[in-house]
Amino acid sequence: MRKAKENPFVPVGMAGFFAIVAYRLLKMKNRGDTKMSVHLIHMRVAAQGFVVGAMTIGVIYSMYKDYIVKPREEQKALQNK
Repeated sequence: MRKAKENPFVPVGMAGFFAIVAYRLLKMKNRGDTKMSVHLIHMRVAAQGFVVGAMTIGVIYSMYKDYIVKPREEQKALQNK
């Protein structure tokens, strides 16, 4: 729980991964004449893409907090002294 509060994009990435996999598994019945291996590769790429996107947004968010928000707060604290 502590780690999820520090970086909220990890649970979002995991939830998105499982949602994409579940959706693509349900959609497998209606894949038409597409081979099973191609369908599974598309599912894997979509799920990994979502996770990588969530990780990227998480890193950008943590850098924003560390390098923009924190220095502003420290600067305000020095000015109030």
